[in-house]
Amino acid sequence: MLNHMVKICSAITPHKWLVGTLQVTLVGALAVSGCGSKDSGEQSKQTQQQTGSVVTKPAKKEVGEASWYGPGFQGKETANGEIYDQKEMTAAHPTLPMGTKAKVTNLENGKKVDVRINDRGPYADGRVIDLSGAAAKKLDMKGDGTAQVKIETKPTKSKVSSDQSSKTK
Repeated sequence: MLNHMVKICSAITPHKWLVGTLQVTLVGALAVSGCGSKDSGEQSKQTQQQTGSVVTKPAKKEVGEASWYGPGFQGKETANGEIYDQKEMTAAHPTLPMGTKAKVTNLENGKKVDVRINDRGPYADGRVIDLSGAAAKKLDMKGDGTAQVKIETKPTKSKVSSDQSSKTK
């Protein structure tokens, strides 16, 4: 047996041994990088799915006392830089992001209105939202000046751009 092994080893030249070793090393490296490529491919696939996809932000509910503001603020700049128009369906809220769309329900009579947040307030204690004159009128609360309301923000959809997805890598 030993003679047989000596014949095999002597038949393998250093050049053949080196080529064989490099082939094994290359195959091993490709196998390992192939596994890495699978992960990278999966990550790339996720990035492609995210690019152009729509992310839905959850809705928020809040209950409390609403008030309205009108003539004294007409034509003045709101917190987001717009000019206040009491005839628009807008509202002021202390924390909701500017541009948030919300459904406001008057809990005393069931009337509803859709508004867009474009200002900050109210600044009276215990109040959760200040509505424009038009929104207050639609809720039939202008006479009393205040009403118990439920505020439901609408789920917002934002498109994930390729810029945003590349920033999250």
